[in-house]
Amino acid sequence: MALEGEYEPSPEQWVRDQVEEFESSNGQRGNILRGNPEWPIVVITSRGAKSGKLRKNPVMRVEKDGKYVAIASLGGAPKNPTWYYNFVANPEVDLQDGAEKHTYVARRLEGDERTEWWDYAVATWATYGEYQQKTDREIPVFLLERV
Repeated sequence: MALEGEYEPSPEQWVRDQVEEFESSNGQRGNILRGNPEWPIVVITSRGAKSGKLRKNPVMRVEKDGKYVAIASLGGAPKNPTWYYNFVANPEVDLQDGAEKHTYVARRLEGDERTEWWDYAVATWATYGEYQQKTDREIPVFLLERV
């Protein structure tokens, strides 16, 4: 069941542009980050923690056995990205990978499970390790499992 409601585009122009290109082409364009073919993305739709409106974010594609992880890195900033709070307040999300779109439940990982998926995410996209070096906070990892 897909999320329904009013969509509020990101205040960040590059995010709006990427989501629009991705969705208008059913995931055939705009499916890599900033033009780099080694950086594939998915688009995750979440419900705003405060507004209740739908928010869409391109996130690095980290998938294994039909499960995805979303890494709340914000480029190593000292704070979590806004979508982190959306996931905590409303864990049901839609994820589109190419043309495939499904509903998932997002769960924040802890302990050994977090370590396992974090290591997999860093092996998939090494930049996450660099982001962790830039911040004192432990970067949150969410596991997305299909409903």
